[in-house]
Amino acid sequence: MSAVLTISSKNYSSWSLRGWLLCRMAGLDFKEDLLSSDDASARAELLLLSPSFLVPCLTHNGLKVWDTLAIAEYLHENFPQAGLLPKDMAARTHCRSIAGEMHSGFSNLRSALPMNLKAHYKGFKIWAAAQGDIERITTIWRECLTQYGGPYLFGATPSLADAMYAPVATRFATYDVKLDRACADYCETILNLPEMLEWTEAARTEKAGIEELEAEF
Repeated sequence: MSAVLTISSKNYSSWSLRGWLLCRMAGLDFKEDLLSSDDASARAELLLLSPSFLVPCLTHNGLKVWDTLAIAEYLHENFPQAGLLPKDMAARTHCRSIAGEMHSGFSNLRSALPMNLKAHYKGFKIWAAAQGDIERITTIWRECLTQYGGPYLFGATPSLADAMYAPVATRFATYDVKLDRACADYCETILNLPEMLEWTEAARTEKAGIEELEAEF
C-alpha cells in the first residue's frame, strides 16, 4: 500500500514543509494529498487560528500519523538508516531538544514573519518580540554548527533538526533578516538542498493565494 502524506499550501504551510522534508529525508516513497486552500481546517492552520490535526498527516502501512514530531519518530523507527536522529545519544538528545523547542515555541516569529515563499520584503522592519525569537534561533544554529562541524546542524547530513528549522530559513530570506556569516551560510545550505529547491519551485507555481497572508507590510 502506497504511503500518502496530506499537506496544505506549499507556499504558506511551514508544518507541511517539515513533514514533507522528513519523508523525503527518510527515503519514503509517498504520494501527496494536497488540501485545498478553501478547506476550513487548512486555512485555520495557515492563519495560526488553531492547530491542525490534518496536516501534515502520514498514512503508511495502514496507520495514520499526524503531528510533525510524531511523524519524525515514526520515520526514525521505520527507517533508522536514514539518520533523521544522530547515532550518538548525547547528540540525539540535543537534536530532540531543539526540535521540540521549534515545535512548541517561537510564536512571535510565526505571527510576525509568516512563511511566504513567493514574497520578498527588502528592509523589513523586525519588531522586538520577533527579534528575540530570531536571536534564540541563531544562537541554536551557531552552537550546533560549532559543536558538530556543519554544514548541517548535526554534522554532514540533514537531520530532524534541519527539517524543523528549514521553514525558518525561508522566512529569513523572505523578510530580509540580517544574519552573521555562519547563519547566512547555513540558510544558503538549507535553501539549496535539492528537496528544498523542488518544494520552492512548486510553491511558486501555486495559483491559490490567501489574502490575509499577502498584506502589504
